[in-house]
Amino acid sequence: MHGITTFIVEDTEEARQAIAARGGRPIEVIEGPLMDGMNVVGDLFGAGKMFLPQVVKSARVMKQAVAHLIPFIEEEKQKLADAGGDVSSKGRIVVATVKGDVHDIGKNIVSVVLQCNNFDVVNMGVMVPCSEILAKAKEENADIVGLSGLITPSLEEMAHVAKEMERDPWFRERDIPLLIGGATTSRVHTAVKIAPHYSGPTIYVPDASRSVPVAQNLLSPENRADWLAGLRAEYERVRTQHAAKKGPTLITIEAARANREPVDWLHGGADGGPYRPPRPSFIGRREFRNFDLTELARYVDWGPFFQTWDLHGPYPAILNDEVVGESARRVFSDGKSMLQRIIAGRWLTANGVIAFLPANSVGDDVELYTDESREQTAFTWHNLRQQTAKREGVANKCLADYVAPKTIDGRPSGIADWVGMFAVTAGIGADKKAKEFVAMLDDYSAIMLEAIADRLAEAFAECLHARVRRDLWGYAADEELGLDEMIAERYRGIRPAPGYPACPDHTVKRPMFDVMRAEEIGMELTDSLAMYPGASVSGFYLSHPQAAYFNVGPVGDDQLRDYAARTDRSEEELRRSLGSLL
Repeated sequence: MHGITTFIVEDTEEARQAIAARGGRPIEVIEGPLMDGMNVVGDLFGAGKMFLPQVVKSARVMKQAVAHLIPFIEEEKQKLADAGGDVSSKGRIVVATVKGDVHDIGKNIVSVVLQCNNFDVVNMGVMVPCSEILAKAKEENADIVGLSGLITPSLEEMAHVAKEMERDPWFRERDIPLLIGGATTSRVHTAVKIAPHYSGPTIYVPDASRSVPVAQNLLSPENRADWLAGLRAEYERVRTQHAAKKGPTLITIEAARANREPVDWLHGGADGGPYRPPRPSFIGRREFRNFDLTELARYVDWGPFFQTWDLHGPYPAILNDEVVGESARRVFSDGKSMLQRIIAGRWLTANGVIAFLPANSVGDDVELYTDESREQTAFTWHNLRQQTAKREGVANKCLADYVAPKTIDGRPSGIADWVGMFAVTAGIGADKKAKEFVAMLDDYSAIMLEAIADRLAEAFAECLHARVRRDLWGYAADEELGLDEMIAERYRGIRPAPGYPACPDHTVKRPMFDVMRAEEIGMELTDSLAMYPGASVSGFYLSHPQAAYFNVGPVGDDQLRDYAARTDRSEEELRRSLGSLL
């Protein structure tokens, strides 16, 4: 109940001996007191009276107790087989993070919660190809298949898995349910983009707390038919509403460009002359290896940490929340303790690389040059522009607006500008250490380690950006912002990241990583452009004082065709990768 493992082996052995003394079997320890406790945990969690961190801690107690009992259970294996097995499972669920995606914290949490509720869970890990997921489901005779992913390309991969399940009679004829989860997924996307590809049940699961009732209803002979009928009717309503929904009014891409961000390049200088962008202190790349984790700890934004544990509310107010405050304080204490253990034990290595290159914008694109001669292009950063109709005085923004144009009114502008880029990770060593915790039956510490690694990676990005502004680029040398002000983005300039609202296309990561030679610091990209290690961040640096974050939002077919021509990619490919914007 309280997740305390200090004397779990001694207590479990005492219970086993007491049961054995009256002629009972070791399995009765599991079926009796252990499952009684987990059932209470499950009930409290389902009722919103216990929260995720405590559930995972309770699961750790269960796993360590069961591990002690396994040798005794093995001794009477035949008897247990005759009795129908060791613990009566409610069903077997195969879960995987799809091909090209390396993020698995949420999936691991869901796995633990399902195991707490007596489901057998086969967790296949990350970057699992469709063929392997389907083969494992057949091998395990799975009752349910669950897919997870964080990055937007994973949505297309999930739809591909659904199509393959429909093609395979093993899944189609058995009506095997397909569960969909992850940060970029949604009920609407699941109903509109994934469910139509598979005739079996396809269900969006928003968080760990919903996974148990969904699985229970799917595997309940009494409830399944009625529950699925209601779900299918709901998803049909979602599809109908989505089809009928009037989207925002779009203007033509030409009109959007005419309403670009008004940056006065010709008269925006301090003397009324042309604006002169600040030059970085060096051109090229620079590495930061074995960065001091103690220094990074000063830049940690704890707000998203609580979301990892399904505890919602602004930090630090969440620590005193009437409902989740106690759980928030406990998990915060555990998180800070894990951070100190990581630093003291040097469990993680933080490496980073930045690069500054000469650059100028050409329409909605940014050309980055190999040197100051600006004759050879290192790569072109293609961008999308906001296309929704704006009220008077509000611009249709594009990131290229904040980089000095190569030409103005058809003539060379003569304004030299620069763009920075970065890639940082605090995840080197995380997989190895997490596996050690899992081997010790300590999922709580494994998940906590990954959560802190993510926080340190984001802290690295914040720390390095501050150093860029104040020193390495130096355009805000007098800046004296505190952490709260940096988290609130009150600094000059921005660091937009590929795959995020202002820069939704992931593909620029490839040339960006090539120019920075990110593999030399231990970072790489998957086929779907997810970064590995998972606790990694990358993006660009823009210095202009007007530069601001924004959401590109929906774009029209005219911009899609224009973007296809500029990027030399097919419209079909772009419709897949940018589908959520269309």
